[in-house]
Amino acid sequence: MTQFAVNTHRLDPYSNFKFRVKIDNQYVAGLSKMSAVKRTTEVIDWRSAGEVSSGHKMPGRHKYDPVSLEVGLTHDDQLRVWAEMVNSPQGDAAMSLKNYRKEVTIEVLNLQATPVMAFILHRAWVSEFQILPEMDANANAVAIQIVKFEYEGFTLADRPTEPSET
Repeated sequence: MTQFAVNTHRLDPYSNFKFRVKIDNQYVAGLSKMSAVKRTTEVIDWRSAGEVSSGHKMPGRHKYDPVSLEVGLTHDDQLRVWAEMVNSPQGDAAMSLKNYRKEVTIEVLNLQATPVMAFILHRAWVSEFQILPEMDANANAVAIQIVKFEYEGFTLADRPTEPSET
């Protein structure tokens, strides 16, 4: 059974190191790592008193794990501005009730950097923001910011047609 409709010769799934994240139609600059997008459904154990000793299992509430982005420190202010819409240094009155929730798009790319699918995380908001990492004069590393956000569900965006590989 072939996994790919257009590229029937292709057997390999897509790699996890070719991706990009878009917030407010702008790609996040310096993005190096993203945690998993995950939904868990709680299980409700249920048993009727008149039935046999074994019970039934039913789906309960859904839970979406937060997503963390690791971003190299740059002059791009996009993540800081978003984080301050929830928790502003100017106080609660500066919080943006209208704009603090965002749609976040995650694009999966093939090895030629062509988008092959995209997921949209709905009603996302920043719950944690590390603006500056621990600094170490003896380290040989990139300064990484971390933003963690919560969201209320995800959908597969309109899938682009599978690009023909040459």
